[in-house]
Amino acid sequence: MSLIPFEIPCVILSGGKSSRMGEDKSLLPFSSSSLIEFQYKRLKPYFKDIFISSKNDKFDFLDDKTKLIIDKNQDIYSPILALQTTFETLDDEKVFIITVDTPFIKYETIKKLIDYSNNFEITIAQTPFGTHNLCGVFSKLVLSTIEEMLEENIHKINFLIKNRNNNIISFSNEDEFLNINTKDEYIRSLSSF
Repeated sequence: MSLIPFEIPCVILSGGKSSRMGEDKSLLPFSSSSLIEFQYKRLKPYFKDIFISSKNDKFDFLDDKTKLIIDKNQDIYSPILALQTTFETLDDEKVFIITVDTPFIKYETIKKLIDYSNNFEITIAQTPFGTHNLCGVFSKLVLSTIEEMLEENIHKINFLIKNRNNNIISFSNEDEFLNINTKDEYIRSLSSF
């Protein structure tokens, strides 16, 4: 199957604390590389442009440093801050957001989320066990709410979603949305190869 790259850019969020893992999960061995390198190279053919959002440059494989978005706030770990820096850095009106620790999201799923994002500021995925707040399309129009949230010290992504025009798309395959947060989830993910 020949893939047509999506016009909107992809931003992989890779600046979390990894507190439940106990070490930086983005650098964990995964397939024949690290988790972040695997996710970046896997998603790269899907998009005309792809970036990594992080607190610092810890990626030896990334030759083009213009593809790295460094959070402007180094002290607070929050996807809201990552979104703020992303929208202040990129000129694009919409971006596809995905986390480093969801390495099994399929092209068809991404396509559906993008296709159903018209007329919405946020379009995210949902499976029977929950909503995947950081897997979907975000519009730059949410930046004003993000700035208001940060003034009030609100860092909950769910707050942003509830307060903007959103579309939540249902998917049935829970395994595709496996989120690698713990050692057990990491071991389970390795058995997928």
